[in-house]
Amino acid sequence: MSKDSNVQFSEREALLYHSHGRPGKIEIIASKPMSTQRDLSLAYSPGVAVPVRAIAENPDRAYDYTAKGNLVAVITNGTAILGLGNLGALASKPVMEGKSVLFKRFADVDSIDIELATEDPDAFINAVALMEPTFGGINLEDIKAPECFYIEQALKERMNIPVMHDDQHGTAIIAAAGLINAVHLTGRSMKDLKVVVNGAGAASIACTELVKALGVPNDQVIMCDSKGVIYQGRTEGMNQWKSAHATITDARSLDDAMRGADVFLGLSVAGAVTQEMVKNMADKPIIFAMANPDPEITPPDALAVRPDAIVATGRSDYPNQVNNVLGFPFIFRGALDVRATCINEEMKVAAARALADLARQQVPEEVAAAYGGKTPTFGPAYIIPAPFDPRLMEIVPAAVAKAAMDTGVARKPIMDMDEYRATLRGRMNPTTSVLTLAYEAARAHPKRVLFAEAEEEVVLRAAIAFREGGCGIPVLLGRDEVLDKLKALGIDDPEGFELQNSRRSPLVAEMTDRLYERLQRRGYTRRDCDRMVKNDRNIFGSLFLEMGHADVMITGVTRTYSQTMREVRRVLDPAPGRFPFGIHVLVGKNHTVFMADTTVNESLTAEMLADIAEQTAAVARRMGHEPRVAFLSYSTFGNPEGSWLDEIREAVSILDLRQPTFEYEGEMAPDVALNPIMQKNYPFSRLTGPANVLVMPGLQSANLSAKLLRELGGDLVIGPMLVGMEHAVQIAPMVTNASELVTLAVLAAGGIAK
Repeated sequence: MSKDSNVQFSEREALLYHSHGRPGKIEIIASKPMSTQRDLSLAYSPGVAVPVRAIAENPDRAYDYTAKGNLVAVITNGTAILGLGNLGALASKPVMEGKSVLFKRFADVDSIDIELATEDPDAFINAVALMEPTFGGINLEDIKAPECFYIEQALKERMNIPVMHDDQHGTAIIAAAGLINAVHLTGRSMKDLKVVVNGAGAASIACTELVKALGVPNDQVIMCDSKGVIYQGRTEGMNQWKSAHATITDARSLDDAMRGADVFLGLSVAGAVTQEMVKNMADKPIIFAMANPDPEITPPDALAVRPDAIVATGRSDYPNQVNNVLGFPFIFRGALDVRATCINEEMKVAAARALADLARQQVPEEVAAAYGGKTPTFGPAYIIPAPFDPRLMEIVPAAVAKAAMDTGVARKPIMDMDEYRATLRGRMNPTTSVLTLAYEAARAHPKRVLFAEAEEEVVLRAAIAFREGGCGIPVLLGRDEVLDKLKALGIDDPEGFELQNSRRSPLVAEMTDRLYERLQRRGYTRRDCDRMVKNDRNIFGSLFLEMGHADVMITGVTRTYSQTMREVRRVLDPAPGRFPFGIHVLVGKNHTVFMADTTVNESLTAEMLADIAEQTAAVARRMGHEPRVAFLSYSTFGNPEGSWLDEIREAVSILDLRQPTFEYEGEMAPDVALNPIMQKNYPFSRLTGPANVLVMPGLQSANLSAKLLRELGGDLVIGPMLVGMEHAVQIAPMVTNASELVTLAVLAAGGIAK
């Protein structure tokens, strides 16, 4: 697997990301209240003595009273960092922090990184083994071969918790999933395969072992290293792990081994495989070229000589990416949930088979977005699931947990697997997957995005990040000094950015004609229009967008929302049959709430309230959520009475006539809409759970609520997203940072905010 996502960025941006604000990528957050003296007394002394005694009496209670059961250590000595080699334990810390973040992001597993300053395998083993009381599992990472084999085996024998060296087994599990599907598509069976493995490091040996566990006979797998075929009787460059896979064969080179081979598994170096070698393989060859960062042979080169081939790599810019993130978070999730004593071969095979089965299922809408709206279907170009498929969290841990139970290594068997799967779904917020997929879609289908306030540093930083992240093509609107500002921000090629200067643009004359035709009966002279085009960035930018020179426009950080909206509306119209309004998206760990209209319409009719409900529900669905709409009010079902309820009640009646395919209810106070306990007081309510779409009764309450939540709440706030316009324009708040501007641009370019 390639740990390089193939996204380009500057060294400056990478260092800024890791240093900005709180240095590093992780922090510790208390999971219990810590506000009062009583809280502290329960958390520490004297209250902590009670669970201490309970654990002393029964060690298994540590899983009930501490975080042990959801805590994995990511441990290395820095001897094989990414593709950088042995740079030492301390240099590996950014990577290990990153791995810890991935555990949390993908599977809600708490993780802490530990870097051990020793290259002595026995010292490393002793140090890790002594940590068993602290952790529920151990993820070994970036340890060079062959020491990694010895270390992992010794720790598995000494420790009674799951231990896995992901560099070995993560790649093997994902590759095995792809192989299962490739074998199915080509009409083969595992027992008949002739497999060639190039490379004899940690991942190669793990792949070989798992392929054999899937049913490929020992004598039908040939392993090669830099010295050629590993055959029985060879002595040069051998060790016990290579010797375990030595075969009886006359082949002595990779070229010899590839003749007639059904499968090639490469974990070696770029360019190791030639087109001639591919020509000599069997019909419908299966080629997994997984060298990092560049494959042994690229898919275009392989397919040029063998169009019947199925090809996978470790890269995200080719189909069938072998990506470890599909495996390790979910494998540990399942192992932790049954308190497994180890991760055995059966659990790895179960994970591989679950991944293979997932690739054959219908792809959900939010995953299809990453493929430009074209739903990928099971076939030669789609044998491995997308890395951000939200179903991974439900399917893979359940398969791993079941295998652990079936093989007798689970200390806490799951009695109800359906309930367990539901619990897994509830652990993760689908919004996080959709946001990641939106970025993937932007990189796959880049759009032209106009950043209309390019003199501002925050806007320039957003444009730089947008370009260097491969999200699309930024177009900067500003004066010539913008180029100097780009240089000051560390850009070596400021001329590589397209800069539009409204005072000397060749588009000014046509823009002025268009604007004058639009505004001449609203009191504007042609001279007024010429002045606005040359001097008002929002006028020029809106015309630039309307004329088709950009796909998206981002503005708003230099002027109030209402002023910016007035300027944009001088040029741009709402989409036919719609009206513009704003949606704030509040993203928490396990929830997302969509709040509308928070920006545009001061007073709302019943018809407008109903329309807002339908359109916001559509945005919620595009972001992976099943909408539950609540029309908010100070009153809940008429208590207390008031004169402001008629429009809300009529909006509900309008939806009754329209019969939408989502839940809705109102009028409701916010605590009733969001709190399941409060909802029990109203058994007739049509909501089956907490509302996630809040339709506000008016702009004053909506805007106040959104801004208060942004400043005081703990959730991530996205937006406001402007929807309902004929062209994709987004107006950011004046306090928006560069990262938030990029997110708005990506959501607009991907059609989620429309």
